[in-house]
Amino acid sequence: MKFFSPILPSLVALLTLFGPGELRAEPLLAGVAKVEITHPDHPAKENPPMVKALVLSQGETHAVIIAIDAVAVAEIGSIRDPFLAEVRAALQKDPGIAPESFVVNASHCHAMIAPDVAARTIRAVAEAWKNRVPVRAGAGTGREETIMENRRLKLKSGKEADVRHAYALPFDDEVAAVGPIDPEIGLLRFDRIDNGQPLAAVFQFAVHPIMGLPDGGNGADLSGYAAETIEANLGDGTATALFLQGCGGDINPVLYKSVDLPRDGKSLGMRLGLSALSGLRAIETVDEAPLAIASETLTLPRADHAPRIAEMEKEIDALTAALKGTTLNFETFLPLYVKYHLNSDYPSEVAGRYLQEELIGRNDWKSQDTANRAAMEAYLRNIRTMEELTRKQINRDLLSRHQTRRVELGETVTAEVMGLRIGDFRLVTFPAELTVQIGLGLKERSPHPLTFVSGYTNGYLYYAPTVEQSKNRGNAQEDSDCLLAPEWQGIFEAAALRLLK
Repeated sequence: MKFFSPILPSLVALLTLFGPGELRAEPLLAGVAKVEITHPDHPAKENPPMVKALVLSQGETHAVIIAIDAVAVAEIGSIRDPFLAEVRAALQKDPGIAPESFVVNASHCHAMIAPDVAARTIRAVAEAWKNRVPVRAGAGTGREETIMENRRLKLKSGKEADVRHAYALPFDDEVAAVGPIDPEIGLLRFDRIDNGQPLAAVFQFAVHPIMGLPDGGNGADLSGYAAETIEANLGDGTATALFLQGCGGDINPVLYKSVDLPRDGKSLGMRLGLSALSGLRAIETVDEAPLAIASETLTLPRADHAPRIAEMEKEIDALTAALKGTTLNFETFLPLYVKYHLNSDYPSEVAGRYLQEELIGRNDWKSQDTANRAAMEAYLRNIRTMEELTRKQINRDLLSRHQTRRVELGETVTAEVMGLRIGDFRLVTFPAELTVQIGLGLKERSPHPLTFVSGYTNGYLYYAPTVEQSKNRGNAQEDSDCLLAPEWQGIFEAAALRLLK
């Protein structure tokens, strides 16, 4: 079956606005508003989840950026369909914003949010529309490389594993390398013309905001703290900062699985906010900032996971059969393991006892050590097998869930892709958890230096791994919690490059 992505008729005229030609832009108006969306039964002690709206207008062109502190725009988490349709319909009716003007991005924080989030979102946009004032706009970048890490581990076996709380990490001696990160922060600043103060800032970055707090309380996680840091320190402190999630599908907060440090999204978020502030302060805003927005609806193939699921069933059976009985249990294994790692030469007794045995021609202690080491190795083999078995079972179940939905819903799925231009700033979006290589690749191929790619926008299609990562099905979440066939990447990238021309 051939899959394609037809260009919407309204897109043809708009695409020319994304080109390099000089444009005579009309005045740019911007309005911003924010509304708290904390679930009433789960109050946030600090850093509450918000929905923030930035409305931009230039002549008859309007663009609405909505940043929501939620895990996704429908499908998983608290926001459910028809959220996006409801928001668009209400705002098309009043104040008359066209449905194709919306860029709705979820931060992917795991906050618990209010059931009436659609009504609160509509209120935020309506307030932002009423608050529009003439602005100057500017774009730039910041850099932050210390708060995140790629969670995909390249193993010596040629496979890849990922860092999740759902299962154990591979042993260190199995790990060969890690994947890349994207340290670039995409930045937009809007300054009021009447008093010169910043009205709004947009910062786009790739990281899972899932670090949380030591007590597990509700909140907007590290991206919320970053926004608070920007808002408190940019200009006179009245600006609103909107976070846009980038290609964070395989990017965790640093030390995400540490057992030696409390979970602390606040310090990471403040560091991201300060790095964004440094870039925002360096931006020079200008009057001429052309505004354009366009969209394509793509038809993408669903993956047929049946063959891989069948393979995994055999792999799981083989791992189960590899588990063998051992003479040790955990209570006897642990002290032995510690003892033999404290002193590998004389683990069972003091050195003098070993040397005395050598003097009289006996090897009782050494024979005991040989037997203990063999017993520990057998026990460790079971641990390795058990942990690999757990990873495979969990990821097999993810594949099975998407295979069931393929049978129920059909072999294709649609995806809305947005293109947004604000002056020199270009943004392309996709409704799934894009892995970081997707964003890095499109940035490199784009003709515009200030190009940024955001997943988690205008819908949710689970993870979207690269073609290469899809070959790893069943071994990591990004390639297993995935409904898309590998061909999705080429279809999306072609559409993204069209939008960027």
